[in-house]
Amino acid sequence: MKYIISKTNDTAYNVALEEYAFKHILDDDEIFMLWINEPSIIIGKNQNGLAEIDSDYVREQGIRVIRRISGGGAVYHDLNNLNYTLIAPRKNENAFDFQAFSQPVIEALANLGLTATFSGRNDIEIDGKKICGNAQAYTKDRVLHHGCILFNVDLSVLGKALAVKPDKIESKGVKSVRSRVTNIYDELEQKINIDEFQQAIFEEVKATRPDIKEHKFTEEELNEIKKLAEWKASWDWNYGKAPAYNLR
Repeated sequence: MKYIISKTNDTAYNVALEEYAFKHILDDDEIFMLWINEPSIIIGKNQNGLAEIDSDYVREQGIRVIRRISGGGAVYHDLNNLNYTLIAPRKNENAFDFQAFSQPVIEALANLGLTATFSGRNDIEIDGKKICGNAQAYTKDRVLHHGCILFNVDLSVLGKALAVKPDKIESKGVKSVRSRVTNIYDELEQKINIDEFQQAIFEEVKATRPDIKEHKFTEEELNEIKKLAEWKASWDWNYGKAPAYNLR
């Protein structure tokens, strides 16, 4: 297994980095990635971004809207949200098992004194409150599983950024499932920061995969990721790819 820990909070770059690893880093069966984004809304590949956000609020607050390659609903990220990615071969039934991919997070939370469970909506919960949503993307030979973990996210911004009037726009896109959520930080007896939490997740993965090693990017790879990031930041990708809607 290889690991990648992103050193940037640029959302478009991180989404591009993840996709590049998924489609082009093929010299190892599995890849594990950790990344933190600036304030952003990440929409699913089949969603209409305008139907998922409060456009005025998002614009006023400078929140980026970036489309990902996996399905599922819209999620809000900020600097206290930890994202993780697992990339693996599609060679057994576990390739589609959300719970198996989420186990490192559940085990890391157990080490911090929290009992987390996997729910039927492909979420991770604490006491029935969502702390992590998950989604997957596939190629012929590989599966990409990723989740966004609410560590200490500003939930007031989350609620406003994802709020939209039902009659504002009729869309054929997939609607997000609204769930009760909580921050991991609020549930911890012994408080830690986001960097310590990221390290706790990484240590759990290392404990189960002692052969893990860092992927060292070449200049050629970095240039390709930069080009892909420019596309991920474009209007055409984030809004032009939306399903049909009745307001243009």
